[in-house]
Amino acid sequence: MENLEGILATIYDLAITYGLKILLAVVTLIIGLWIIKMVLKAISRNMEKKDVDATLRQFLGSLLSMLLKIMLIISVISMLGVEMTSFVAILAAAGLAVGMALSGTLQNFAGGAMIVLFKPFKIGDFIDAQGYMGTVKEIQIFNTILKTPDNKTIIIPNGGLSTSSMTNFSTEPQRRVDFTFGIGYGDDIDKAKKVIEGLIAADGRILKDPAPFIAVSELADSSVNFVVRVWANAADYWGIHFDMIENVKKAFDKEGISIPFPQTDVHVYNAK
Repeated sequence: MENLEGILATIYDLAITYGLKILLAVVTLIIGLWIIKMVLKAISRNMEKKDVDATLRQFLGSLLSMLLKIMLIISVISMLGVEMTSFVAILAAAGLAVGMALSGTLQNFAGGAMIVLFKPFKIGDFIDAQGYMGTVKEIQIFNTILKTPDNKTIIIPNGGLSTSSMTNFSTEPQRRVDFTFGIGYGDDIDKAKKVIEGLIAADGRILKDPAPFIAVSELADSSVNFVVRVWANAADYWGIHFDMIENVKKAFDKEGISIPFPQTDVHVYNAK
């Protein structure tokens, strides 16, 4: 009986000693996370008022959030009575092992920093990278998130994104729209050229400077090919691309200009 009472007394003492520490640590963790959330919101609003670039705001917000949460966790652990010198030593050893295991993740972090520093693209740009095309929605610490034209979400690691080739379609305000139109060998080249010129002149989205370019580019197997190059504002690129193809087909049909398809002449010889 005395042993049982001693055990219960020990359990009671431990519950009083460590229970209060655990409770205090949990309360500190909850309040700390709430404070971090409020601090991040305040910093974000302040940077937004100062017109800080959206890309930099997101990256710094993610980085600051991670650092503050790490500091909070260390503080909570110290409240539980864990010796910080031993904990830091263990953390450093674990960090080295984890760093070697997660070298790719560290590369992604470095890639994110390079993207924010050199700004090859920013939020809202339309890019072609790593085999994907889409609008940049977020630039996070480790990944960049794209939204494709068909509303798919693509997550690309920053490491490869910062070291490989990438096409940014939004850097320049104007883009060149290229076409190739073919007519039959029996059709009038000058007439076809005038039809195309008329369609270009009628489209107000096509810029006059630089001037449109039209020329015969190739005497192909089944057609005489025109190359057509016009300049437009980047926002009008796809509208001009699709409309011009449709309008050229309708205009050629109306003017009796043929658009040939590949064909092969077969000669049959009756050998005796």
